[in-house]
Amino acid sequence: MDFHTTVERAQRLKKLHAQYKPLVLPTVWDVWSARTAVAAGFPALTVGSHPLADSRGADDHEGQTFEEVLTAVRPIIAAVDVPVSVDLEAGYGQKPADLITGLIEAGGVGLNVEDTVHSDGGRVRSTQEHASFVADLRKTADDAGVPVWVNARTDIFMHAQDASGVLDEAIERLRALEEAGADSVYPVSIQDNDELLAAVTGAVNVPVNSTAHPVRHDLDRFRRLGVGRVTYGPLLQFALADAMKDMLGPWAP
Repeated sequence: MDFHTTVERAQRLKKLHAQYKPLVLPTVWDVWSARTAVAAGFPALTVGSHPLADSRGADDHEGQTFEEVLTAVRPIIAAVDVPVSVDLEAGYGQKPADLITGLIEAGGVGLNVEDTVHSDGGRVRSTQEHASFVADLRKTADDAGVPVWVNARTDIFMHAQDASGVLDEAIERLRALEEAGADSVYPVSIQDNDELLAAVTGAVNVPVNSTAHPVRHDLDRFRRLGVGRVTYGPLLQFALADAMKDMLGPWAP
C-alpha cells in the first residue's frame, strides 16, 4: 500500500473515533471475515491476535513471530478500503520503532499493545515500563508522519483475583498510558462489570476500549457507561463457531 493511502486511512480512523461514541471495530482474522464486516457496514476493522492465531493453527500469546503476523495481515489490509488496526500483543520482542515501521509498511494504521510480556515468562510490565513503550511507539509514528492510533492495553484486572481491588492501580496505569501518548486505553476483562467500566471511563480523557460479545452484550449499555471504543477480541470468532456447530450438528453422522 502506498504511503499516501496509509496516511489517509490513519487520519480517517482518528476521525471515526471522534464521530462514533463508541466506535465499534469488528475483530477479524482473514480476508473473508474482513470483507464480510465491511459489507455489513463497518467503517474500520481490527485484526485480533487470538482469532488470527487460531485461523493459522498457531498459539495466541505470541505463538507467531512479528514477521509471520505481518505476512498474515497484509492481504487482509489490502482486501478492504477501510482503516485496519492490528493487535501486536506485547510486541513480539521487537523494539517499538520496528513495530511501527513494519505496521506502516503493511498498511496498518492502528495497533493494540499489551503489558503481559509473553516472550518473557508472562510477566507484566510495570506502569512506567509500559508507558515508556507506548511513548516510543507514539514518537516513532509521529516522526514517520503517520498518525497511527495506539490502543494501549493493560491486563491488570485480568491477572487480579479481585478486579475491584486493583482499580486504583489500574487507573494510575491508564492515566500514565494516556500521558505517554496513547489514543485510547484498553483495560481487559471488565466488560461485564458496570461499576468498573464506569470508573475507568470517568478517570481518563481518551476513549476506553471494551471487549464485547456480538450476541450477549448490548451496544447501548456500553454507550451509557461511557465506553468510547468496542472490539470483540476472539468472541466474534467464538460466536461464529457456536453458530456453525449448531448448523452442522444435524448433519453429523
